[in-house]
Amino acid sequence: MAELTTVARPYAKAAFEHAMAENALSSWSDMIDFAAAVVADKQMKSLLSSPHLTHEQQRDAMLKVCEGKLDAQGQNFIKLLSQNHRLLVLPQIADIFEHLKAEFEKTVDARITSAAELTAEQQDKLKQKLALKLGRQVNIEVKIDADLLGGLVIEAEDMVIDGSVRGKLAKLSETLKV
Repeated sequence: MAELTTVARPYAKAAFEHAMAENALSSWSDMIDFAAAVVADKQMKSLLSSPHLTHEQQRDAMLKVCEGKLDAQGQNFIKLLSQNHRLLVLPQIADIFEHLKAEFEKTVDARITSAAELTAEQQDKLKQKLALKLGRQVNIEVKIDADLLGGLVIEAEDMVIDGSVRGKLAKLSETLKV
């Protein structure tokens, strides 16, 4: 995984810098996300890994599937990746691109898992508190998990705040084992 990220990073940075220069972050984000989703498809991944197809055939198949979703520059990006035998790293390129975009826009996505439904007011308060803590605008996604018993688990980038009853019981159990 780390090797794929290392290979993907220069392509993601180049795409990001180009998108910035063209003032087209949103459209590039959409194009790269779509192409990454195509590559992540089981059948497409098999086709792109096939030793029986030339890289030109793989490139043409990729462009055909992405037809209408990529502008001329997006198509050139796919051609470049194909020429360098890098189509399979598109999911990692997309991840790095989105990370660079979020840093530039000073946003962060947070996943909140709750034992019970959160009201709009509670969600707004959580967004405000997280924004203060992280120094960025926060986009939240809320998921309900009754197995938590109570409380919340908040994940944003590499930060995890486990305020769930299940998490607290697990910590207590670990403490008692010592």
